[in-house]
Parts: sequence; C-alpha cells; structure tokens
Amino acid sequence: MGTKMNKRFKTFLLAAALSVTASFSFAAEKVTYLFPAPDFLPAFAPFHLAKHKGYFDEAGLDVKFQLGKGGADVAKQVAVGNADMGGGIGDTAIIVRANGLDIRGVALLGGRGLTQIAWRKDSGIKNISDMKGKNIGVIDFQDTAYYNLLAVFASENMSRSDANIQAVGSGGLVQLMISGDLVGMVGVPEWLASIKDAGVELETISVDSVFPAMAQAIIASGKTINERPEVVKGVVNAVLRAIDDIEKDPAQAAKDYVVAVPRHAGSEDKIEAIMRSYVELVYPKAENRPRGAFDPEQLKKVQDFYLENEIVRTAVPIEDTYTNQFVTSE
Repeated sequence: MGTKMNKRFKTFLLAAALSVTASFSFAAEKVTYLFPAPDFLPAFAPFHLAKHKGYFDEAGLDVKFQLGKGGADVAKQVAVGNADMGGGIGDTAIIVRANGLDIRGVALLGGRGLTQIAWRKDSGIKNISDMKGKNIGVIDFQDTAYYNLLAVFASENMSRSDANIQAVGSGGLVQLMISGDLVGMVGVPEWLASIKDAGVELETISVDSVFPAMAQAIIASGKTINERPEVVKGVVNAVLRAIDDIEKDPAQAAKDYVVAVPRHAGSEDKIEAIMRSYVELVYPKAENRPRGAFDPEQLKKVQDFYLENEIVRTAVPIEDTYTNQFVTSE
C-alpha cells in the first residue's frame, strides 16, 4: 500500500510540475499599445475587435491599450521604449525620424487617407483658401493630422499663420464645431458624424484628394522589430484580420464592437454608419499590394511635399520609414 501511495504521490507531483511548466511556457507575452487619441473612438475598432474576438490571444499576446497625445507623441514614446507599439498615420515616421527617433511603420490600415477636412456650411467657406483668418481646429499640434492640414494649406500657398489653428483635443474639436467657435477642422470620420448628429451641416474633403495622405499605421521601434518580430507580426495580423471582418459585415462588426466598448451601447446604428464610412473612405486596399503594405513611392511623394513646403526640414531614407515584412503577401 505504501509503495502504491508513493507512486501515486510521485505521479501527482509530476503532473503538477508539468502543469506549472506548461503555464509558464504558454503564458501570453505582454504588449503595451499606445493610441494617439481616446481609445473609445471607432477609428480604433479593429484593435478592440482583435482583442474581443481573441485574435491577440491566438497569437499568444496579452495586449494592453494606453493613451498618448497624438501620432508624433506616440512615436516618441515608442522610440524610447515607453510603449512596445503604437498608432499614427502612414507618414508619421517621415516626420519623427528626421528628429532622430528610430521608428518604422509596420502596417498601413487602409489604402486611402484617414484624415478629412471639414467646415460648417454656414461659415461662408467654399474651399480651403476661404479658411484664411478663420478658427480651425486640430486635436493636437503633435498629431500627424495637424501636419496633413499644413500640407493641404501649402497646396493653396497658405501657411499655418494664415488661419487661427487651435489644438483643442478630440472632445473640444466636436464641441467647438457644434457651438460655432470653430468653423473648420481636420479629423477622422466619427468626429464628423458626431457633429452632424448635432444638426450641424458640414462640407468635407478627404485629405488624400489634395496630396497623398495615408491611413492609420501601426508603428514600432527598430529595437522591437529586431528583438520581438513575432510580437509585431502577431499584432499586425490580428488587426488586419479585424479589418477584414469589418469590410465583410459592417453591421455585425458594429454589434461586436459595442460589446467590446460598452460606452457605445445603444448606438449600434450610428457605429454601423461609421464602420461603413471607414469601409468606403479609408479601408479599401490599394492596387498592386496586399492589405497593410506601404508603397515607398507614395512615402517619397509625401516626404518631397513636406520638404518643399518646409513642413519637415530633413529628408530621411524612405526605406528606413517602413517595413512590409509583417504583411502577408496575397
């Protein structure tokens, strides 16, 4: 009896040891992802859906979301190691690498530009040049959309001093456009939807109709890319998979998103409309390259435009601003 008990005890200890070993072996790798704006914005729906639907879990990742202060600030935090990865716009790396920050875009979340320029119909503005002397809002002077606005101004031979550009945060942007304290803005589709829901009529143009603006981008530091490539690949593939889900069924994606972000409960129809606007305006795949891939020629055109108009003063090698190694070829 003693021998049998001893064998059973040894078997129990072995099973327990294997269980503990397995729990360590398969522990999800922690990843901090920094958003450039409040994380409840539908612009970040692919990230919340990837988490809610278990796509990060399948990649062995425990992703935690935190908030930065615009795309350029996120890039700085990622570059110095305060976050593992983060979000910006496709041209963020062009702007911040000129300041010595070692970051690259690792996925482009759409084949069209993210940012839209809008103005109140009752403002008397008919085109970009009419914004001279007017109160125009941006989320932050460190946000990449601000640089997009400067690029659009430059296309009309305008500088930032030609308008009263104010950095007011995302909430302030919507509220001040509704009140009329701002008459124009640059931002993302859901902010325009909120303003229209308040009864304000808007005229809008997509920034990419003026110059080759890009969609949101996932960014990572050179250190993370080199030392943790599986983490980068896991995040990229999970988010691109969620975008596929949104394109295939915006209505279901809206329902799933509201479950993942309960503060939007009761707004399913509004969220669905925003999802559809992203499907139409931002997510379409560019020709001749897979979803998520950067186009070096487009990046070069953006950099040349920024240099010509003194939005940036230093050119950086385009091949240092992005990598397509984590995007699956189709």
